[in-house]
Amino acid sequence: MTKQEKNEVIELLKGKFEQYNNFYITDTESLTVEQVTNLRRHCFNKNIEMKVAKNTLIRKALESIDAEKYSGVYDSLHKVTALMFSDNPKDPALILSGFRKESNNTKPELKAAFINGDVFVGDNQLKALTQIKTKNELIGEVIGLLQSPIQRVIGALQNRPEAAEAVVEG
Repeated sequence: MTKQEKNEVIELLKGKFEQYNNFYITDTESLTVEQVTNLRRHCFNKNIEMKVAKNTLIRKALESIDAEKYSGVYDSLHKVTALMFSDNPKDPALILSGFRKESNNTKPELKAAFINGDVFVGDNQLKALTQIKTKNELIGEVIGLLQSPIQRVIGALQNRPEAAEAVVEG
């Protein structure tokens, strides 16, 4: 790989790291070509970008953006590395765990995840990452909580005349 090609890869990676607040670092070393192709297909269907790059180039791209901000992921940059970029912090974790179940495999292994500024290191974090609530899920819960008292009052008014009198008097 020429110096020019390396610089192009670094610039491409910098663009991805700046574009997405969430990325996963995975180990795909023991996967077959067919398995990697299948994993890429799953990622594509969920709007997750998957990139494979050399660890040194990934590190240089991260350091050129903000060396301190990404310092927690540097130790995870070893062996074969595939990056998964997503707007939704939960989707890559669901893809990884679903892919493992489907193929009865422990790979791809989660090395680290960078979620909105927080770093999760190690494969043991995968289960917790599948349970993260997305922004839309949290908004839905808050709306549900806000609507609950209103729905009870309306239900009481519609179903029981004596309840309606109690609401009006109260």
